[in-house]
Amino acid sequence: MKNNSALPEIIVFHKPASVIVTKSDERGRKTVYDILPDWVREQGYIPAGRLDRDTRGLLFFLKDGRLMDRLTRPGAVIKGYTAHVRGRISEKQLAEVVSGVEAGKDILKAISAEVRGYAGPAVKLFIRLDEGKNRHIRRMFGALCDERTGKPLKVTDLKRTVFGPLVLDIPSGSYRFLRREEISALLKSVKEK
Repeated sequence: MKNNSALPEIIVFHKPASVIVTKSDERGRKTVYDILPDWVREQGYIPAGRLDRDTRGLLFFLKDGRLMDRLTRPGAVIKGYTAHVRGRISEKQLAEVVSGVEAGKDILKAISAEVRGYAGPAVKLFIRLDEGKNRHIRRMFGALCDERTGKPLKVTDLKRTVFGPLVLDIPSGSYRFLRREEISALLKSVKEK
């Protein structure tokens, strides 16, 4: 993969909410393959990583299973998310998010979490992760409570906007192939073991 003439083809897709990242769903819910052209499935493109049903944003599809493993290995690539969280978050809680929050059997943490604005009882955050456990951000904030009301914090909207050096730049439900320079930058950003 170091030879530029042998760069893999990678599709970037802007996953809408209420869509599942799977080839088919036994309950008949809409999947990413229902939105993408048929040739994506037929030619064997697979998603690199997951976004839960309610999370929107940047998702890659590729054919190379080894590259998929490299991109999705914990600690390999930094991802960025915008989140709207119902409830007020204290500076202490933002520090907890970085040091680690106990959520069930997991300790969930972020590289950083910064406030980007407020809207009524909600706060808009930008969160950077280098791993992604199941429903990581939702569970991490759900384990904390609004210090004024005592109610658990709740992520009401979540969108992955950054994956390594790449920033989501296409409308919801659309896709495009990454350009050669974007693929090179993405491959260079992957931290090896």
